[in-house]
Amino acid sequence: MLFQRQDSNESYEAMRWHMVDRQIVARGVRDERVLEAMRQVPRHEFVDPHYWDVAYTDHPLPIAGGQTISQPYIVAYMSELLAVRASDRVLEIGTGCGYQTAILACLAAEVYSVEYLQELSAQAEERLKKYVNVHLKVGNGWEGWIEHAPYDRILVTCAADHIPEYLLNQLSEGGRVVIPMGENSQRLVIFTKRGEDYIQDDDIAVRFVPMVDSD
Repeated sequence: MLFQRQDSNESYEAMRWHMVDRQIVARGVRDERVLEAMRQVPRHEFVDPHYWDVAYTDHPLPIAGGQTISQPYIVAYMSELLAVRASDRVLEIGTGCGYQTAILACLAAEVYSVEYLQELSAQAEERLKKYVNVHLKVGNGWEGWIEHAPYDRILVTCAADHIPEYLLNQLSEGGRVVIPMGENSQRLVIFTKRGEDYIQDDDIAVRFVPMVDSD
C-alpha cells in the first residue's frame, strides 16, 4: 500500500497506527510494549525525505553506506523476540539509521549501540538526541562494547556466519542474544546464557546485510 506525502505530524501518527494494526499485530506480534514503541517512534524521520511517502509500508528502505532500514514487521518481531524488560541494559550491534535503536530505547533502561560506519553513526546520533538513555559508538561490532558489559540483552541487526565469542562473553547470566545467522540462507537465532552453557533456538528465515569485520 502506498501513502501520499503527509503535511502534519497527526497524519504520520495515523500512518503509524495503521502500520502497527495492519502489518504487525495482524502478523502475530502481541507484546504491548513493543507495539506502543512502534506507534510512538516516527519511522519517516529515520529515512531520507525522498522515502517519506513509503516510510510506513512493510518494506526495507535504503539508507547511507549501502545499508538498509529493516521492514517494520521485522523490527517489531525481533524486539518481541528479545523480550526486553524495563530494567535491562541492551547492546545493539549495527546502529544503522537509528530506528531500531529508538525502539529499544523505549523498552530498556539503557541502550549501547555500536556502528561500524562513521557516516551512519553520525546521522543516527542526530536523530536520537531526545533518547537520553542511548549511547553510541563507532567500532567493530564483532567486539561488542566491553566497557559497559555485561548486558541483559544483545540484538544484532546484521548477519554473521557464527556467533561472535566477544558478544557471548558480554552477556549476563540468563541474558539473551538475538542474531541473524547464515550467509545466503539466514535464520534468526536466539542464544540464552545458562551458567557456562548457551541454549540455542532457531527461529524464522530472514535476510540481512552481513556484519562487517574490520580484520
